[in-house]
Amino acid sequence: MTETAPVIDTAFLAAAATADLEDWGPLEEATEAGTPMATRGLTIWSAPDSSGAEAGIWECTAGPSYWVQEENEVIYVLSGSLTVTPDGGKPTTLGPGDMAVFPRGWRGPWELHETVRKVYVVF
Repeated sequence: MTETAPVIDTAFLAAAATADLEDWGPLEEATEAGTPMATRGLTIWSAPDSSGAEAGIWECTAGPSYWVQEENEVIYVLSGSLTVTPDGGKPTTLGPGDMAVFPRGWRGPWELHETVRKVYVVF
């Protein structure tokens, strides 16, 4: 028996930079109480099993946050800029057209310099 791969609407992916997003509330990872970071997003695909794998679009307003990766994540920055610094490592600034991989267990601060929109895949 051959399994059929899920169909992803690639026309929608092409419009990721301008897609309407849902309000996802304040960013839990934000580290500065006086700087609420608002998130919006859209899940494009979710794995049919319980793995938690998904792909989508995420947008967040500027500010500092701290991340502990509980899964692998690949991002492609559509707009905005941010600096990510692995604990004990060197900072890297990302902007439109940049792609990054954050393996499970990655830890460190993200500083969003302006509103950032990214396409993400977690697995």
